[in-house]
Amino acid sequence: MIYPKDFEELLESFKLLPGIGEKSAERFIFSLVDIDDKEIEKFSQNLVNFKKNIKPCKTCGHLTDKEECNICSDNKRDKSVICVVQDVKSVFTFEKAGNYKGMYHVLGGLISPIDDINPEDINIANLINKRLNDVVKEVIIALNPSIEGETTSLYIQKLLETKNIKVSRLSYGIPMGSDIEYLDPLMIIKALEDRKYIS
Repeated sequence: MIYPKDFEELLESFKLLPGIGEKSAERFIFSLVDIDDKEIEKFSQNLVNFKKNIKPCKTCGHLTDKEECNICSDNKRDKSVICVVQDVKSVFTFEKAGNYKGMYHVLGGLISPIDDINPEDINIANLINKRLNDVVKEVIIALNPSIEGETTSLYIQKLLETKNIKVSRLSYGIPMGSDIEYLDPLMIIKALEDRKYIS
């Protein structure tokens, strides 16, 4: 073993994070050596607090430290529009773009039979059975343009056929196979503005 035991264990902890390999983990640890002890304690406490307090919003599934997220509890948001997204990263992406003022619904995944992920494994039932009311006029399907995204979009669209609600989806200036979280904010704004009504 070339590292001290505590170094090795911290290295393995950093490598749990996506996209962090041996070299990146080493770089993080070497930078920690020069950080003040109080800052390190604060950093570790922030990690503990995050894991203990952050949970899905009971309404939409977005991240919050309360029962309901700050979007669902904001009375200035447009409650008549729900944007259906794959994950919480997509919510942050739309919010950073800054032009969407409606509500969200986080599925927590996409239908993928090959990965044994079925409709009941993601947050679709809550959308259909609890979120749709007399106030909701439009559902925007804003899923990644992939096979799984298409499958999930078509499934949701089918379920919404019997409801008296407009259904739209993002315009296809978005390249096939790309992830919404990596799109430029201007592209997000344009895709929302040019969304296509499908029912």
